[in-house]
Amino acid sequence: MSPVVNHYANHLGPVYTWMAGGVESAVERGAAELSALNLPPSTGRVAVDLGAGFGMHAIPLARLRYTVLAIDSCAALLDELRAQKGSLPIQVVEDDMLSFGRHLPEQAQAILCMGDTITHLPDTESVLSLISEVASALPANGYFVVTFRDYSTALTADQRFIPVRSDENRILTCFLEYADTHVTVHDLLHECEATNWKLKVSSYRKLRLAPAWLAGTLESVGFLVRRESGMSGMVRLVAQRV
Repeated sequence: MSPVVNHYANHLGPVYTWMAGGVESAVERGAAELSALNLPPSTGRVAVDLGAGFGMHAIPLARLRYTVLAIDSCAALLDELRAQKGSLPIQVVEDDMLSFGRHLPEQAQAILCMGDTITHLPDTESVLSLISEVASALPANGYFVVTFRDYSTALTADQRFIPVRSDENRILTCFLEYADTHVTVHDLLHECEATNWKLKVSSYRKLRLAPAWLAGTLESVGFLVRRESGMSGMVRLVAQRV
């Protein structure tokens, strides 16, 4: 099991929906983000959600009449998606996002990689591989939308401590430790059990991707790219296949 998969399976996955503010609230935000993208209408065309989790974007995509391939490596989050999707046309697949093509029955109209998922890849070679697969899976005028945090400029001192969410029973804080090509994210989870607070710590690495590099790479393989401000301070690149 890779460090990222292990981190989500044993540490972050069980609290991820709580971290996102609950399924209903998160799906509403996902729907608003999709609305801002102005994706072309669908009558059953395929959309792919890479790193789908519990369905923040997969569920709104299906409600927009896309047939959705939702892929993620965290079984617990995919179980939540299965429980939430009802009769919506969502195929739920537990696999690595680099393997999405083997589950794709036809070319997709849109491929989404939202919520800082792309930085989970181990190296830039994997990013290049994903972009190549995405380009092959999209027809002319198809869309690839990716959001991610810009770690290219390192935070310093106390800025590296980031409060994520807290309530009366749980506190999640992350600490960032920078290296040349990666940032190590330490997730510190305090949970109250009865009257005792317990600390659980786990960490994993994310890529430090510069937005200009990723946009330029997409353009080099035949995408028109626009950069926008995404949700929660993320960078959003909207790339259209030409």
